[in-house]
Amino acid sequence: MTEAVSARGGAKKSSVQKAGLFSRIALFFRQVFAELKKVQRPSREELGQMFLTVILFVAAIMIFVGILDAAFGRLTLLIFG
Repeated sequence: MTEAVSARGGAKKSSVQKAGLFSRIALFFRQVFAELKKVQRPSREELGQMFLTVILFVAAIMIFVGILDAAFGRLTLLIFG
């Protein structure tokens, strides 16, 4: 059983090695462009909504971290004078 697996794996490797470097690079780019054609881009309204959501989330995290920073700063001053 292990010989059959290694024989198949070996055959697969040799077929991949037969393709040249530039043909493999070209295949890669063809596959990338084919995948990009499948992408559904958001509408202008959806994009604006997502942008606003990200900005609000980042602002909320900044406020939270700022409050924690101020609290730990005061705690440090209380402890170390």
